[in-house]
Amino acid sequence: MSLTHIRLRNQRITHPFGSDEIARVVSHLGAMQAQDYNGSLWGIGLRASGATETDVERAVADRKIVRTWPMRGTLHFVAAEDVRWMLRLLTPRVIAGSARRHQELELDVSTLARCEKVLTAELEGGRHLTREVLSSALERNGIPMSRERNYHVFWRFAQEQVICFGARSGKQQTFTLLDEWIPSGRSFDGEAALAEIAVRYFRSHGPATLQDFAWWSGLRAADARSAVDLAARELASETIEGRAHWFAADTASPPESPRAHFLPGFDEFLLGYTDRSATLPVEHAPKIVPGSNGVFLPTVVIDGQTVGIWKRALRKKSGVLKITPFTKLRKADDRALADAAERYARYLDLPLSIES
Repeated sequence: MSLTHIRLRNQRITHPFGSDEIARVVSHLGAMQAQDYNGSLWGIGLRASGATETDVERAVADRKIVRTWPMRGTLHFVAAEDVRWMLRLLTPRVIAGSARRHQELELDVSTLARCEKVLTAELEGGRHLTREVLSSALERNGIPMSRERNYHVFWRFAQEQVICFGARSGKQQTFTLLDEWIPSGRSFDGEAALAEIAVRYFRSHGPATLQDFAWWSGLRAADARSAVDLAARELASETIEGRAHWFAADTASPPESPRAHFLPGFDEFLLGYTDRSATLPVEHAPKIVPGSNGVFLPTVVIDGQTVGIWKRALRKKSGVLKITPFTKLRKADDRALADAAERYARYLDLPLSIES
């Protein structure tokens, strides 16, 4: 059984949880990249068999999963019970690394303290407000908010456990106070937190290397190694192509499973590793991130290999999935792609057709 097939199984793409286990999906993965909001909802939904987009949105509104910046300064979904210990473990290094940029933006200690006071006053009492409304409040209180300054203020206070994203208002994202939205959660600190993040990663992303884990978590190399050592009882390793790969000790070879998958942009199956060559041939990598702009496009995966990209065109009563394959697909792939499209159609509750 190939490395990529085992990853598909461990990431719960081919062996999903139930439709009522959306929070379990996110907890199992540890954290799921979420720059593309709609895409990230599908990344969760495809790992919860039978779940719809409405179900995943409900899990956000019901405070079961939370969107914030828990690692690498990048937006992710995490389980609500995990948000605090992950922020404590993984964000201090990111915040420290932003000091020079914050100095350039004149976000000194005094200014940040004023920002926090305004944000807290506007949001307390369980209010959920959009970035635009909160930015206007900061401006009214004499704190100029350029576009980049705006981003760094919200980014900073999410990582400092002051705010997080709340439930959407229509199609608008909102922020709310973390202490009011998620007042409690699991508690891991120190070595226990390091061990836990390693177990989460290798159980869901393994087989993977220490370098993959260090990149994904944003930990220093020494801390990543310590995390693996602390989690050693729950992990096993195997040398693959001359490199040690770690995985959960109870990982078994997956049985027959769906062959094709429409994965969202930024999905953990691709983004969860620093070395993506097992699933994405090097010559096709630029097609996933056109223009090297950091935006990862949705991918078509067949038999564990990334074979193309796709985009959707949705209308009121139907939709089309437009596939751009890297090479000519086999006739035998048509049925697998149709099955994958049907899974996505059930998630959207919308009939879909395929164009290539």
